[in-house]
Amino acid sequence: MPFLLLIEDDDAIRTGLELALTRQGHRVATAASGEDGLKLFKEQRPDLIVLDVMLPGIDGFEVCRRIRRTDQLPIILLTARSDDIDVVVGLESGADDYVVKPVQPRVLDARIRAVLRRGERESSDSSAYGTVVIDRAAMTVTKDGQDLQLTPTELRLLLELSRRPGQALSRQQLLRLVWEHDYLGDSRLVDACVQRLRAKVEDVPSAPTLIRTVRGVGYRLDPPA
Repeated sequence: MPFLLLIEDDDAIRTGLELALTRQGHRVATAASGEDGLKLFKEQRPDLIVLDVMLPGIDGFEVCRRIRRTDQLPIILLTARSDDIDVVVGLESGADDYVVKPVQPRVLDARIRAVLRRGERESSDSSAYGTVVIDRAAMTVTKDGQDLQLTPTELRLLLELSRRPGQALSRQQLLRLVWEHDYLGDSRLVDACVQRLRAKVEDVPSAPTLIRTVRGVGYRLDPPA
C-alpha cells in the first residue's frame, strides 16, 4: 500500500483528497503547511508527496527544493489552472508531475500510480555510454563509478532514451512512454526533466554530448563515438 504525504493548506481540499486517496488504496498522512510537511517528510519518509504550490509560510516551491537536496522521492504538484508560471517553476524546482485545481481524485490517483510505476524493476541487462552506466536490473545509474541520485521520472526518461540509442524521440512519444500522458501541451514536463537529467549525466550540461536536442522533434541519446 503506497504511503503518501499530502501537503495542502485548504482544509476542505485536504480532507476530501485524503478520503478519496484512502478509498483508492493509499495510506495518507497530511500537513497544512510547508513547515509541517517537511517535518513529517523527515519523520515518516513517504513513498510520494502531493504538494500544493500556494502554502502559508514556506511555499511549495521551497518545500520541493529542500526535499530535492537530500531525497529523490516522487513529488506531484497541485497548482491553479490560471497560474501557468507555477508549473514551470515547480518543474524546475524538481517536481515530477503536476495536477491542476480543482483536483479530480481519479486523475490524481492515476498520476500517482504512473509515477510509482517508473521505479519498477526491468529485465536484467546493463549498458554503458562513456562513463555513464545504466543497470536495468538494479535500476541504478553510475557516472565515473559513482551512483547518480535520479528521481524515478529522471531514471525512466533515461531508460526510455537508452532503449533506442541514436533514435530521435518526440516529446509526445516521451510523454506517453514516461508520464503516460497524451496531451502535447504537457511537453514542458519533458523539457524540464531533460534539463535536470543533463545536469546529472553530462560533463558539461550546457553543451550536452549524450542527450541531444533534435530541433523541432525532441531528444535522442547518442552512444559515445
